[in-house]
Parts: sequence; structure tokens; C-alpha cells
Amino acid sequence: MTEGSCLCGGIGYEVTGTPVRMMYCHCSRCRLGRAAAHASNVFYKLDGFRWVRGADRVTEYKVPDARFHTAAFCSRCGGKVPRPSIERGLVTVPAGSLDTDPGIRAQAHIFVAYKAAWFDITGPEPRFAEMPPG
Repeated sequence: MTEGSCLCGGIGYEVTGTPVRMMYCHCSRCRLGRAAAHASNVFYKLDGFRWVRGADRVTEYKVPDARFHTAAFCSRCGGKVPRPSIERGLVTVPAGSLDTDPGIRAQAHIFVAYKAAWFDITGPEPRFAEMPPG
């Protein structure tokens, strides 16, 4: 089991099962939503996810004109929290919110065509201009 929380600890969650994948996303929405060079996301099957506390504190912002991009955060501290997607059957977990090791490492950098000019990718992970094939 993998556990995580927000900055203030008011929201807690756990995920069971093997992660589907982990990626670093450099799209402008992820960069702006995290105020960082990229988002580090771990994806799990939705049926292994549950809130253990503070679900009532989860606030969502649906990005206009984005099919899947929704930002989820704690209404108290603003800490990023997982975004369950019934439509996709997945939950997107911000890796920075994890309290325990998910047992996976990033498999790719995606949307590098939109990466911040000031950020240099130095890791060995494959790089894709947008989404990887498949």
C-alpha cells in the first residue's frame, strides 16, 4: 500500500496495487498548476484508491478547454492531491504528495515540446514531444 497526504495533513489517501506508470509532464497546464518545471505524476487504477481523511477538503479546478486536466488541492493548505477520473478509470497521484515510496520511477518525460526554456532535462528517461505512442 502507498500512502500520501497534503501539506497540512488534513487530507490523507492510500492506493493499493501496482502503479500503472509514472511520468514527468512538461505541458504548460502542469507547469502552471504546480508552479514548477514539470509535474511528477504516478498513475494507479481507480479501484485501488481511497481517501482516508479529509475528502471534504478536496477542492477541484477544471481547466477550461481541457478534456482531462483538473487540478485538485486541499482547501486549507493548497497542497496538491490525487485526481480520480471515473472516465479514464485511473487516479493521477502527484508524486510530491506521497508519504511512502510507490516502488516505481519515472518512465518518460512527456510534452517536452512545451517545457520551460530555463529547465534542462538531464535524466535518462525517454522524451516525447507530446504523449508517447500507445
